[in-house]
Amino acid sequence: MISILGISAFYHDSAAALLKNGEIVAAAQEERFSRKKHDARYPYNAVKYVLKEGNVNLSEVDHIVFFEKPFLKFERLLETYMAFAPRGFKSFSLSMPIWLREKLFQKKFLFDNLKQHDEKFQDINKIKFSEHHYSHAGSAFYPSPFKEAVILTLDGVGEWATTTVAIGQDNKLKMLKEIHFPHSLGLLYSAFTYYTGFKVNSGEYKVMGLAPYGKPKYKDLIINELIDLKNDGSFKLNMKYFNYATGLTMTNSKFSSLFGHPVRDPKKDLLTDFHMDIAASIQAVTEEVILRLTKDISKEYKIKNLCLAGGVALNCVANGKILNEKHFENIWIQPAAGDAGGSLGAALAYWHQELKKPRTDLKDKMKGAYLGPKYSDDLIKKKLDFLKAKYIKKSPDETSLLVAKELSNNKTVGWFQGRMEFGPRALGGRSILADPRSEKMQKELNLKVKFRESFRPFAPSVLREDVSSWFEIDYDSPYMLLVAEVKKDIQVSMSEKDEKLFGIEKLNVKRSSIPAVTHVDYSARIQTVHKDTNQKYYNLINQFKKITNCPVIVNTSFNVRGEPIVCSIEDAFNCFMGTNLDLLVIEDFILFKDEQDKSLLKDYKNKFELD
Repeated sequence: MISILGISAFYHDSAAALLKNGEIVAAAQEERFSRKKHDARYPYNAVKYVLKEGNVNLSEVDHIVFFEKPFLKFERLLETYMAFAPRGFKSFSLSMPIWLREKLFQKKFLFDNLKQHDEKFQDINKIKFSEHHYSHAGSAFYPSPFKEAVILTLDGVGEWATTTVAIGQDNKLKMLKEIHFPHSLGLLYSAFTYYTGFKVNSGEYKVMGLAPYGKPKYKDLIINELIDLKNDGSFKLNMKYFNYATGLTMTNSKFSSLFGHPVRDPKKDLLTDFHMDIAASIQAVTEEVILRLTKDISKEYKIKNLCLAGGVALNCVANGKILNEKHFENIWIQPAAGDAGGSLGAALAYWHQELKKPRTDLKDKMKGAYLGPKYSDDLIKKKLDFLKAKYIKKSPDETSLLVAKELSNNKTVGWFQGRMEFGPRALGGRSILADPRSEKMQKELNLKVKFRESFRPFAPSVLREDVSSWFEIDYDSPYMLLVAEVKKDIQVSMSEKDEKLFGIEKLNVKRSSIPAVTHVDYSARIQTVHKDTNQKYYNLINQFKKITNCPVIVNTSFNVRGEPIVCSIEDAFNCFMGTNLDLLVIEDFILFKDEQDKSLLKDYKNKFELD
């Protein structure tokens, strides 16, 4: 039995993953345990968890693979600072101490941290280093159901690469093309995230959610001034507008002058039509780049399967458009597409490429992304008693029926079942659920439960066999990474008066018979639910369908704004007691808010730093 531990850390979204004989046993992000969103520190808790789940001591692990090469990254920093000198001295002087203290000697730094888990672990040579985009490519191809695929990875930056094309065949992975820093689609999108007043590396999905409220008025300006985009999708950025290569901000004064507005201060400045148009414009440019890239690589390599990873692969609107263009017959996207997934990709690439192990039984190997901790009934009961919770216990069938009825009566439910998901999406393991037919639900969930901006859309979970009856798609989307339009026959046409509305005003207009999951452009970020990967979630939606004739429910992550998705029973109970959720369902233990001790209610709104 060969075991491999994969680790990603020290930039953002630290994580650990464990393979045993090539099978993915466990994977989790550090933020879920530490409760610090996008935690970048050494993933002590995540490593501890995956070792426990795999029932293996660290000293028994055969190989430990870190997801990138620190020396190459250091080389990039030095060369960048030299190229832009004397600009950037301030950021250079701020970053060097940590490099000279820790990052440059990462092998020793990792070794010292790993020893905390097992004093018998003495062999520093077990630690190996992958390359950042190679880890992304491994995470995209090796768990995919394809024997052969083109792999496209897009993110901010790894060591040097920001965009790569690779080919995966059987157990081999070959990198073929790269675009290098500072030219980066991920950093271009992040620059606009920063410019619209959201947090870089966490607010990008807000820009994507804001885009449908605006019009892409600035698309041509971006393409003419900021990015030199070729027909094949390759590109260069005009660095005179950006500050990220050497500075402490993403954009500079020239960037603000180009668009005629300063950077939005989220503490003082409200979102306006301008910001919505900016979001629509950068989203349109991103789609244009990605569609040119995918068209070109499909023509060049004539392979029918595409795999995607890297942070930009979480742009589910662009992913939906790739599918619609039909340059590829099949698409598979790594659910933990960001840096967290690099821990898994590094381990898988080592198993198949370095150890030359074959891929067997070609199917989706991510197990629905349910790779985190789960809890036994005995432990749940013990914890709930300790927390002074009032609960009832039902059979699985009774639970599904009771919760489906409550959902049909407009109740909101914290749904805590089975293993926690790996990746940024809640997929029916750690989810908040609601009725999609309610006109008020989208706004109420945002403001009263999630404590976040009212414009943010919610995703539908739909039974796989019913997806094409409700949405313009008939394709597996188990990881909520594809966007499609709501079916025309359930859409509600806008009146002449409604058509004239702009921006957030559009939010209150009913768009379809499932308004809570229909975005302002009639789109929805779809999760197809499959009986074989999540039977309990499937049964719940099926019961809801029997009651309402609707095989769709609202699914959003079980957390409040700024908080990582809940991981433990305590996390779930605290979030339940600090929000307007009506029910909490942990396995088959059911808690009604009305029956809880009022003294246990929490002020949760200000507990976490806003993202």
